[in-house]
Amino acid sequence: MTAAELAQATRRFVRDVVLPAEPPAGTELPPDGRDALQRRAREAGVFAPQVPARFGGLGLPLDDWSPVFQEAGYSLLGPAALNCMAPDEGNMYLLEKVATPEQQERYLRPLAAGQTRSCFAMTEPHPGAGSDPAALATTARRVDGGWEIDGEKRFISGADEAGVAIVMARTPELGDAAATMLLVPMDTDGVEVGHPIRTMETAITGGHPHVHFRGVRVDDDAVLGEAGEGFAYAQVRLGPARLTHCMRWLGLARRAQDTALDRVRSREMFGAHLSDLGIAQGMLADSEIDLASSEAVIDRAARLLVEDPRAGATASSIAKVHVSEAVGRVIDRAVQLCGGDGVTLELPLLAFLNEVRPFRVYDGSSETHRWAIARRAVSRRRREVEGGEGVLDTAEALR
Repeated sequence: MTAAELAQATRRFVRDVVLPAEPPAGTELPPDGRDALQRRAREAGVFAPQVPARFGGLGLPLDDWSPVFQEAGYSLLGPAALNCMAPDEGNMYLLEKVATPEQQERYLRPLAAGQTRSCFAMTEPHPGAGSDPAALATTARRVDGGWEIDGEKRFISGADEAGVAIVMARTPELGDAAATMLLVPMDTDGVEVGHPIRTMETAITGGHPHVHFRGVRVDDDAVLGEAGEGFAYAQVRLGPARLTHCMRWLGLARRAQDTALDRVRSREMFGAHLSDLGIAQGMLADSEIDLASSEAVIDRAARLLVEDPRAGATASSIAKVHVSEAVGRVIDRAVQLCGGDGVTLELPLLAFLNEVRPFRVYDGSSETHRWAIARRAVSRRRREVEGGEGVLDTAEALR
């Protein structure tokens, strides 16, 4: 099946199977609902599109993910049904790139099959790691035959349902700036899921709680990749993970726009259909522009992540900022165009707003990414000028 064919198959599956299974806005899917949808996705041949074929997936390359993930994201249940929802999707990608064959068999294969869940334990209470991973406070210290982990994490998405955590910990004996990733089964002695943080979105099941690691002992074979290389591996995961959030939420924004388009075609005001009024046309046009520009920056970032991961990291940051803000604008306009119904639970638009608003904060806030984007741009221009590539050094010209 080609990428285009898979996108069409996903479109049909989401519209024919997933949308009818959606519970009323403001209510939760029954506990067995996810399993039932995943079973139907397997039958439809659309399950785990991003997972390599050798681990039971469809083997779609990263630069072909966007159309499929957008179609899955047309419903809040779609990504979970296809097993391409955070945090599992990002963890599967990292395990495929970094884990040993033994770790892949133990952790990746059951994740890819939807038999278990996972979480990524990096974020910590202030002043620990948040938007600045360098503030990492959790530690892992060598002991006989392995490592001992101590620390507290929070906003650990999926932890309530996870079978394993990928834990990011500082390893001081390997250097002041060294960190290591460790695979820790959630039933290990000393692991405790703590305070359940209440958030405004619900699509990522398993909560976003605190997780405590108190004298947690793991063997040497729990190290993911090489000890001391945790920050480098974090970038392997976070660049694509930001982008897949963009893809999924762009699909949701397309549904919001479709909802608005259906409304303006059927609703009459002041003797004309709402679709014929200039103010509504302007809002619809702005949303079309946001949708098209978001797709373009996603496609560019995906291509660069494959061709040049270093350049792809900046492109991923640009996409994350643009899309996280654009999808919010699209959904907000849809609420406005739907009038009174838009602010009720008769339509799902308020739930959509609740899902996409936190995206401007998690995976690095918009402000953090803007700071990094600007810093890289200044550094790039300095290298160009110092290397004789600059057409004009403006600061020199103004002296």
